[in-house]
Amino acid sequence: MPTARACHPPRALARKILMTDCADAQGLIANITGICFKHKLNIIKNSEFVDNAQGRFFMRTELEGHFDRESLLQDLRTVLPSQNHMSLVDAGKKRIVILVTKEAHCLGDLLMKAYYGGLSVEIAAVVGNHDALRGLTEKFAIPFHFVSHEGLDRAQHEHALLEVIGHYQPDYVVLAKYMRVLRPEFVAQYPNRIINIHHSFLPAFIGAAPYRQAWERGVKIIGATAHFVNNCLDEGPIIKQDVIPVDHSYSALDMARAGRDVEKSVLSKALQLVLNNQVVVYGNKTIVF
Repeated sequence: MPTARACHPPRALARKILMTDCADAQGLIANITGICFKHKLNIIKNSEFVDNAQGRFFMRTELEGHFDRESLLQDLRTVLPSQNHMSLVDAGKKRIVILVTKEAHCLGDLLMKAYYGGLSVEIAAVVGNHDALRGLTEKFAIPFHFVSHEGLDRAQHEHALLEVIGHYQPDYVVLAKYMRVLRPEFVAQYPNRIINIHHSFLPAFIGAAPYRQAWERGVKIIGATAHFVNNCLDEGPIIKQDVIPVDHSYSALDMARAGRDVEKSVLSKALQLVLNNQVVVYGNKTIVF
């Protein structure tokens, strides 16, 4: 009798994102997409940008298929200029750890959107230097870690934070109104992977009490800025910004209250862009596809 042959289901197609950064040259789009075709990969979406001032080419390509990562990247290197940079990353959910102090609006927005699918992310944990937001976090069955700064110098406190964060191995760390300045030693552990929300339209009103600064200056718009954290206070590469109108009748407290909605909106939109691999850090700027 003939032997029954095992039936294996077809291997599922994977989806990945190819990010390319190199010197500009003729035919780059055709060369890159040609290699993708050679590897029988389907292009779902493609976006490109050329910085003419610097002669630099950037491209983001969503791909679907069966991937031989090393072979694909090696073939791409043969058609790109030297000193190119490429990354091929999974298009699936990313993992984050959120740092908080006492204000709930940004954290609450991220928790709600992640819970109901409005934000494609896994919130692995929330860490606070105060215990005020434990109850909110635990309503969503997410671990909350209270790491007090009391009685510790900044280096000791950040060491304790890094131990907790490192346990979860996050793709990104999100500062959701975390009201402490991080030292360069901390930032170096997550380069271009720490996202902060600052309650002003940077570069205006850097540092503490920006709404009071704005009120004292008599501004007619207030805003919020989501940016990557670097070693200069509130000067990291900007990801997303937005503003709302105000007038002479607003006190500094009124401005702060009105600003909460724009803060949480800007942070969640910026985070989604980063999670989708739509943001390229280029010097102290970003390219957002």
